[in-house]
Amino acid sequence: MILGLSILFGLYACCMMALVLGLRKHPSFSTEVTKPATSFTIVIPFRNEAENLPSLLKSIYSLNYPLGLFQIIFVNDDSDDPSEEIIHNAIGKNKVFIQLIQNKRLSNSPKKDAITEAIKHSKSDWIVTTDADCELPKNWLKTMDAFIQVELQRRKENSSMMICGPVRYKSDNSFLQNFQQMDGFSLQAVTIASFGLKNPILSNGANLAYRKDAFDTVNGFTGNNHIASGDDIFLMEKMKKTFPNGVKFLKSSDAIVLTKPQLSWRDVINQRIRWASKTSKQKNIISIFLGILVFLTNLSFLIIPLAIVADFQNVQFYTFLFLLKTSTDFIVIRHSAKFFGAKISLWKFPGLSFAYAALIVVVFFGSLGGKYSWKGRTFQNRDN
Repeated sequence: MILGLSILFGLYACCMMALVLGLRKHPSFSTEVTKPATSFTIVIPFRNEAENLPSLLKSIYSLNYPLGLFQIIFVNDDSDDPSEEIIHNAIGKNKVFIQLIQNKRLSNSPKKDAITEAIKHSKSDWIVTTDADCELPKNWLKTMDAFIQVELQRRKENSSMMICGPVRYKSDNSFLQNFQQMDGFSLQAVTIASFGLKNPILSNGANLAYRKDAFDTVNGFTGNNHIASGDDIFLMEKMKKTFPNGVKFLKSSDAIVLTKPQLSWRDVINQRIRWASKTSKQKNIISIFLGILVFLTNLSFLIIPLAIVADFQNVQFYTFLFLLKTSTDFIVIRHSAKFFGAKISLWKFPGLSFAYAALIVVVFFGSLGGKYSWKGRTFQNRDN
């Protein structure tokens, strides 16, 4: 067992250091002075988001970008709360062009249907997606436009077709929200590092942009719209295949979208099971390998206290494994958090690490049940 654990934790530590390398290799983007030239359509599907829409609309009104170069399309996905009324009241009260349309269900994925329907109404060159529980930075579109123009100047034939942006969880400093923020930093670390290592494996639909003609070229979500989630990852995989070197990550503090955390552990677990339903369908070998490695390492991490009791003569070995995992995790997350302008508490980290390991195991076994809830609907993972 000692040999097996040594190999497992050794591989994990090597992967964590590879992430650090990838994080360092990916350059940050500084907005250069440019004349805005890109037209954007911001697509926002929503279902029962009356509580979150006011803060989202406030951030939309504050966007620092020419009004004639962007439009907002909200897609109502069968809401039964005042969400639609809030959008109706917003139309015409601000100079921002806002359009409200109804979702047309054609597949097992309400969100993909909503995005596809919105794109049919888009008059812009670029589609940008975000979520109704997000808040947008004022220079979001300005930074994207500058990035697009710079990439076009540098690479005429291999300019950006898809741009993946950074996402950060808000936190009130409670253990639950600190945990979600730390988990978010770890996911962003994998995302940014994978781009830095020239093999993107993650993206986030809360901050995602792509050319409208590129979406049409890859036939949109065709081929994966039987999977309820995954409007980001599966589309990114299709873009990578069709446009090698055309998928980019915008590493800029001016492009960070804020998203709200879940309000209970039950909601967190359900959300992670939903995420697992799409990541388990990825065909990227590295993603599959990392998923298995992370699960086995965190399962073993939870067993370390029991191993110490049962095999106390090797307490130093188990302590070393504990320190190896927590230290490498801390280094990765600290690098990620630094980009987002956050600090990670060293003394709180071990407790958060055990909570993360427990969540990984719970989500794994929970996903075996084949069901998860999303926006008041139940989906069958095994039917995906």
